[in-house]
Amino acid sequence: MTSRLSHTSVDSHDAYAQAAFWSQVLGYTGDPDDPDEPGDEECLIVSPDGRTKILFIEVPEGRTVKNRLHFDLAPTDLTRDDEVARLLELGATVVADRRVTDGKGWFTLADPEGNEFCVLRGDLERPDPWAHLIRDRRATEPR
Repeated sequence: MTSRLSHTSVDSHDAYAQAAFWSQVLGYTGDPDDPDEPGDEECLIVSPDGRTKILFIEVPEGRTVKNRLHFDLAPTDLTRDDEVARLLELGATVVADRRVTDGKGWFTLADPEGNEFCVLRGDLERPDPWAHLIRDRRATEPR
């Protein structure tokens, strides 16, 4: 037997504001059956296909150390640098620029509450954007 992820929960000071920020970042929407309102202590956003959900939950304590879990984003229709510019306009801040001279690398950003996330090169910048998901069959096939 196995389990599946129901949703990812993110502790927040302002669940509504975080849900609004991440909705714009990811192109997700709120739950139409339970719309979020300012002041809600729990706010859920859902991917367009309905399969991925993120729940923002208000907690009294703030973040005190580096996140142990973070999102890695790969832009689908912009370059990494153009996506970073878009995210900065939405309220993200740059934590670190990890780009290297050959065009690879990433940015580490923080959302409005300081949660770090990374922006990798986009689909437009990689010859095969799905290559990282395919195992090298030569290494696993019997000889």
